[in-house]
Amino acid sequence: MQKDDKLMVDELTATREDETIAVIEQFNEAWNARDLDAAMSLMTEDCVFENTAPAPDGERFLGQAAVRAVWESVFQTPGMRFETEEVFACGQRVTALWRYSWLNADASPGHIRGVDVFRMRDGKIAEKLSYVKG
Repeated sequence: MQKDDKLMVDELTATREDETIAVIEQFNEAWNARDLDAAMSLMTEDCVFENTAPAPDGERFLGQAAVRAVWESVFQTPGMRFETEEVFACGQRVTALWRYSWLNADASPGHIRGVDVFRMRDGKIAEKLSYVKG
């Protein structure tokens, strides 16, 4: 491969990764807007979500209906908010470091920090694997 060809490949890869990150940013915006329809529209029909609970391995949900059902309860959490600390892509994989905040029953704030590992397919999220600290 010549130098100019490598530069073109690097630029194309960077553009694809920028597009992939943009989908994740849209997804996070949908979560914070509590717009489950918008979030699910960014997922493939056969999507996979691995939850952080129950410890130690979390629960695995397959397909739009199962993922939607588990997220409906999350979207009802008082004070729910995801803040992305860092996001980066490598090909069709994206890693996002985040902080999830909520309000407890006594209105005191709570939070956890974690990481999502996404796999993209055809411009949509095919897999979202979630992990938390502690």
